[in-house]
Amino acid sequence: MKIADVRADIPLLEEVIYLDAASTTPTPKPVVEAMCDYYYNYNANMGRGAYKTAIKATTKYENTREKLSKFLNCEFEEIIFTKNTTEAINTVANGFDFKKGDSVIISNIEHHSNFVPWLNLRKKGVNLKIVTADENGVLDPLDVEKAIDETTRLISITHVSNAIGSLQPIGDIGKIAEEKDVLFMVDAAQSLGHMKIDLKNINPDFAAFPGHKGLLGPLGTGFLYCRSEVVDKLYPTNLGGGTVLDVSENDFTLDAVPARFEGGTPNIAGIVGLGTAVDYIDRIGLSNIEKHAKKLTRYMFDGINRIENTICYGDPENIYGIVSFNINNINPHDVAKILDELKRICVRSGYHCAIPAIRHIGAYKLGGNIRASIHYYNTKEEIKIFVDTLAEISKFLGD
Repeated sequence: MKIADVRADIPLLEEVIYLDAASTTPTPKPVVEAMCDYYYNYNANMGRGAYKTAIKATTKYENTREKLSKFLNCEFEEIIFTKNTTEAINTVANGFDFKKGDSVIISNIEHHSNFVPWLNLRKKGVNLKIVTADENGVLDPLDVEKAIDETTRLISITHVSNAIGSLQPIGDIGKIAEEKDVLFMVDAAQSLGHMKIDLKNINPDFAAFPGHKGLLGPLGTGFLYCRSEVVDKLYPTNLGGGTVLDVSENDFTLDAVPARFEGGTPNIAGIVGLGTAVDYIDRIGLSNIEKHAKKLTRYMFDGINRIENTICYGDPENIYGIVSFNINNINPHDVAKILDELKRICVRSGYHCAIPAIRHIGAYKLGGNIRASIHYYNTKEEIKIFVDTLAEISKFLGD
């Protein structure tokens, strides 16, 4: 698919210059239509009925699981649906049998969703070891290796920093985890749908994904990858309907994986739409998305970096789809508001749910930073308008 074809499927792009893909992406018409088709033509619960409409709902729901397993090169039953990446990470943090004295390793540039759940485990006596990234927000795998000791049970690292855009060496970190017999988890919130992810190649034990960002799927959708060899180490935290095979007054028998982890009625329409989103990304082609993003990211970084009174964060050779920056002496929220008022440009401002990362790059006392994030639907012309508008803001309001 050409960029113009994708833009035609997203009416919002006629009204705004949307540069906030790292938060969520606009949903293309085919995805919305797939959800409407569910509501209009087979709006029944899944896994609950023997009648044809319910069977169709179940089939469509499970078709998405099959599509995702092929998309990521894993097994069907290794995909566990959640409502977002945060829930996927919490499923591991709260469902794994951590003991007092165990330790978990993360980095200091994680999103709060891959930070707070591990901090919370301190209530159980679990220690948190935090590895510091370099000045560009990139981890050294050797630093991760040095943090491992006999208490380490799990390493959980972001694939791409949501605050900086820095790509992490998760392949190398994963190899270290395997060699040291430590479980490894990847937060892939900012990489899914933006680049090829082969789970058999990366070989994590767990990986958390959103549906509503790079994959162009609906809000309220996400999933956890759990490697079949370690799934028995994880206990479901949301028990009830759909998770059990038998119940007596004294006990219950859990259903097989993944059903045991998907308690209650799920977002069926959203998961159906997510399956259509996978098809949509396949039609565009991940290689086309990645190539376009690399060019546009560098073009945006260089353009902003040339503006007087600005500071860009991260190494332009190693940031992906995200450019974070500040203009001297202007609050980032003010910059975002002015961009919206002048040219209907949508960017994120503030701490990006990653306060430790913002502290790391020295932007905490500035009120955070401005983050512009892209997808395949963005154009060079949009980025030029964005950069030119920033230059005007800097000229009239900057230091």
